[in-house]
Amino acid sequence: MALIVQKYGGSSVADAESIKRVAKRIVDARRAGHDVVVAVSAMGDTTDELLDLAHAVAPIPAPRELDMLLSSGERISMALLAMAIHSMGFEARSFTGSQAGMITTAHHGAARIVDVTPVRVREALDEGAIVIVAGFQGFNRDTRDITTLGRGGSDTTAVALAAALDADVCEIYSDVDGIFTADPRVVPNARKLSVIGAEEMLELAANGAKVLYIRAVEYARRHGVMIHARSTFSSGVGTFVLGPGMTVPAGVEGAEGEEMEEPIVAGVATDLSQAKITVIGVPDVPGKAAEIFKIVARSGANVDMIVQNVSAAATGRTDISFTLPKADASAALRALADEQPQVGFESLVHDDQIGKLSVVGAGMRAHSGVSATLFEALSAAGVNIEMISTSEIRISVVVRGDELADAARVVHTAYGLDGDTEAVVYAGTGR
Repeated sequence: MALIVQKYGGSSVADAESIKRVAKRIVDARRAGHDVVVAVSAMGDTTDELLDLAHAVAPIPAPRELDMLLSSGERISMALLAMAIHSMGFEARSFTGSQAGMITTAHHGAARIVDVTPVRVREALDEGAIVIVAGFQGFNRDTRDITTLGRGGSDTTAVALAAALDADVCEIYSDVDGIFTADPRVVPNARKLSVIGAEEMLELAANGAKVLYIRAVEYARRHGVMIHARSTFSSGVGTFVLGPGMTVPAGVEGAEGEEMEEPIVAGVATDLSQAKITVIGVPDVPGKAAEIFKIVARSGANVDMIVQNVSAAATGRTDISFTLPKADASAALRALADEQPQVGFESLVHDDQIGKLSVVGAGMRAHSGVSATLFEALSAAGVNIEMISTSEIRISVVVRGDELADAARVVHTAYGLDGDTEAVVYAGTGR
């Protein structure tokens, strides 16, 4: 008998029939003798609809009240799922994030988990109940307010519960069969992976892969939680995310005995959520880059890639380009414009029509020619590269946004990652 933590996303509990299907899967795990704890997201597009409603009544909703509103979506899901399990003859108890002991920082909209005290969860398990926890939310002890964890918060809730309860595995259910070599919505013949290293998954998640969220992957790696990414809509094996020293559990058909070798390239990630800002005519003297990025940091923007051009000998000036989330761009532009006289640059250019393509593989450390393959594939496809960034196990390039999907497909093929059949995406609205 194992202790299993499961997480179901919005597409998995989109309507009454979906909730009953999820309830059956949970009950099947309980019948198999396992203790089960479930973290659940809001139904379908509920969170987005609540956000739209909030902005309809207030252009800038109060952060505390917005968290009160958004956290209601998961409370609806958890109660309905518990009811469905009850109707199948099994005891289920639903808990909000605060009732489940999810203690967070006070930052509304993007709180971080600082402690988990799952006393009531453990009591319910000891009494034989299935536990349903509202994902995406927690409680701050100092303010005594409800908080939300931001995008991917339900994944993080599930992993945090798994760590606190010392669960055997954390199963993350979504609308695809596991983790693929690329987003199957972008690259239809992407191939499903049976296993992937936590380090590689972290890079993929950080660079646009949406099947798992970066905060959840990082939390799992830090606390030694095994993640098993699966589909709600099929009985496939899925993908195991293995940290150091982990092996696929015995008896898993199709994955047992799989060695966690380091593939040269494990996957290709795409990201259309970033923008590029170019600071033109920066005086090429020590300290100017520091001034620029201190201003950007104070605006709250999270900078990703940075490129500085060679200084023009005639003018003694240079250009600095950097990428950041589109949502952060306007604040960063305002902050830089306000400080333009002090910094002494000439102008700013904002470009929100870019796309980032990243190639990830732990085997890059020991194999040559990985970058050459990438650049040759893009060249043959007529795709121009605007920026390049690398790490030990990743190469990222910025291209035109409308060329990103085609670029991903040709690069995926160039590395021999294509599967024999098209991947199946079962649900999801893409919103």
